[in-house]
Amino acid sequence: QVQLVESGGGLVQAGGSLRLSCVASGRTFSSYGLGWFRQAQGEEREFVAGIMWSGSTFYADSGKGRFTISRHNANNTVYLQMNSLKPEDTAVYYCAAALKGIVTTSQASYRYWGQGTQVTVSS
Repeated sequence: QVQLVESGGGLVQAGGSLRLSCVASGRTFSSYGLGWFRQAQGEEREFVAGIMWSGSTFYADSGKGRFTISRHNANNTVYLQMNSLKPEDTAVYYCAAALKGIVTTSQASYRYWGQGTQVTVSS
C-alpha cells in the first residue's frame, strides 16, 4: 500500500506561481511512475503531467511551457511547479503513483491516489 499526501495548493492571482508537493510512502519510491491530475468543479479528472522512474517527463498540452514535474527520490517527493497560472487552472490537483515505473496519461496507469489539494487562480 502506498500513501500519497499532497500539499502546496492555495489561492493565487493570475500570472502567479505555485509549487505542489506530494510525499509518498514506501521504500521503493525511486521505481515508481508518478503523475499529477486535476479535476475542476463539474468536470472530469484530467491528466496534467507524468514522470517515469527514469526521470522522463511528459505533459498535457494545457501545461506545456508553464508546468514542470520533478521528483526527489531521497525525499520520496514529487513536485509540480506551476508558473503563469490562469483562472482555468483552478481545480483540485491529485498526485498519483504506480509501482511500475512506466506510466501514461491514462488514469488506469496509476494505482494509488492522494486526497488532492485545491488550487484557485483568481483573475
